[in-house]
Amino acid sequence: MTIAGKQRKVKELLRKNKAVLLVHYYQREEIQDIADYLGDSLGLSIEAAKTEAAVIVFAGVKFMAESAAILSPEKTVLLPRLEAGCPLADTITIGELDDMKKNHPGAAVVTYVNSTAEIKAASDICCTSANVDRVIRSIDRDAPIIMAPDGNLADYAARITGRNIIAWKGYCPVHHFLDPDDVQELKDRYPEAVFAAHPECRRVVLDLADYVGSTGGILKYVRTVDAEIVIVGTEMGIIHQLAKQNPGKTFVPASPSMICETMKYTTLDDIVVSLEEMRNVITVPEEMGAPARRALDRMLAVS
Repeated sequence: MTIAGKQRKVKELLRKNKAVLLVHYYQREEIQDIADYLGDSLGLSIEAAKTEAAVIVFAGVKFMAESAAILSPEKTVLLPRLEAGCPLADTITIGELDDMKKNHPGAAVVTYVNSTAEIKAASDICCTSANVDRVIRSIDRDAPIIMAPDGNLADYAARITGRNIIAWKGYCPVHHFLDPDDVQELKDRYPEAVFAAHPECRRVVLDLADYVGSTGGILKYVRTVDAEIVIVGTEMGIIHQLAKQNPGKTFVPASPSMICETMKYTTLDDIVVSLEEMRNVITVPEEMGAPARRALDRMLAVS
């Protein structure tokens, strides 16, 4: 079957099952093109919370599907590929977070949505790269803050808010290993270009950026910036939407290695099978889901 035929099959099954397809910007192009909602982590969380669909199909990674199940426990949440995990989310265990809390009693725990349900449940509030500044500023200035699991995002948040943040040193391999020398080489090659970077990158990379923000933020920035060439410092899947929305501009990946393998696991065939068989249902036990929901709801209220 052709790609177009598979896309039609997915749409047919979505209608049949009263389902909605939520897709992250890092997914394969042919999946992005048939999304009912395409977004970054914040946008997807908001959509998962408000959708009236009976079934949510998540083309993303496991923590995203877990968040949808936490926010909408009455709905059926499908993750077409169960092995689509997040290396960043796996950098911290509940035991390690508990140790941080014991070492810093009274600290507010801010957890990036790129985390497991178990870690969210042990947190006070969640954040995304799009709302991290608002979340941090919502916390009493006298309260110490623990932030996990992304150390680079925590460093960025500390810089833009002026808060003292106790950071876990996890990282996203796709962003963390972007070499500032590679970025500088591109900036020298394209002196008229602007460089947009995701805050999961290291400080030495962000210092080279003309704009720092979430995937959704980068999309908005590019639509308004007066530049014909953009160096893109995040996972390459976003370039598909950047090119569609800005046909007169050229997009250069900051590195050819900025590909999240697990984000690319999901295929149209996987979505078809998941919908046909109601396969790979994601559930979160209520004793974990309830406190995790509080942390996510607090984030959404701030947003």
